[in-house]
Amino acid sequence: MSDDGDDDIITNNEYEKLVGRRPLLKSLWIGATTGTAIVLPSLTMMPTAAVSASAVEEQQGGGKIISNNNNKDNVPPSFVQEYSDFTESPYGWRYRDVKEGSKDSTITAEKGDRVVFDWSGYTIGYYGRPFQAKGGPQGGAFETKDIDYLRTIVGSGAMIPALEQALSYGNMKPGGVRQVIVPYVEGLTYPFKDDSSHERVGPKPATFSGMRALNFVLDNPRVDRTLLFNIKIIRIDKSNGKGGFLRGEKG
Repeated sequence: MSDDGDDDIITNNEYEKLVGRRPLLKSLWIGATTGTAIVLPSLTMMPTAAVSASAVEEQQGGGKIISNNNNKDNVPPSFVQEYSDFTESPYGWRYRDVKEGSKDSTITAEKGDRVVFDWSGYTIGYYGRPFQAKGGPQGGAFETKDIDYLRTIVGSGAMIPALEQALSYGNMKPGGVRQVIVPYVEGLTYPFKDDSSHERVGPKPATFSGMRALNFVLDNPRVDRTLLFNIKIIRIDKSNGKGGFLRGEKG
């Protein structure tokens, strides 16, 4: 799922500012494109979906993961934290377009197309810890500066559903940067079981430390397992209808 990399990557030169060690982050700075800092919204706790040791119940089906006394009808949960400046997609994840793609391109991804993209990821519901972040401290445990781009075929199921949908939803063109907030709901996030290595369904963190940070949250029903992904489309290779692809232009 990798592709040749170059200097046009998502970086995180403010890595140490990410890990605020506070239960509620007022802001979280990330570099979604080289030399560009992007600030996440203020996060407001939703009291009707607050997580506590006594209120959390993990279930494996029905789209219901977090439950409490106010959610007795197997209704998929709201986000545990409110992200007011993000738009909710019709699929259940939220997004914010940070950078518009190439104005000279009319190409967007459709089912069967191959998308080459860069990404970073954070456990935004739990201390904002990175599990994939380029441009961290040199030699640091999360350093991934030499990691190639990922590529996936839309509709293949090789990436978590929310991320695959986010790559093709709306007007995402090469060069576009989108932030995606993914709740812990079956059919949107990582599989609940049988894929702890994330080999079957990605994206897979590139480092051991990143894998550990991600799995600690995914395997812990006592914390908010909402995730944040930053994605940048590098190029879109359109399907030629014969099992191959027409290489697209970089954004």
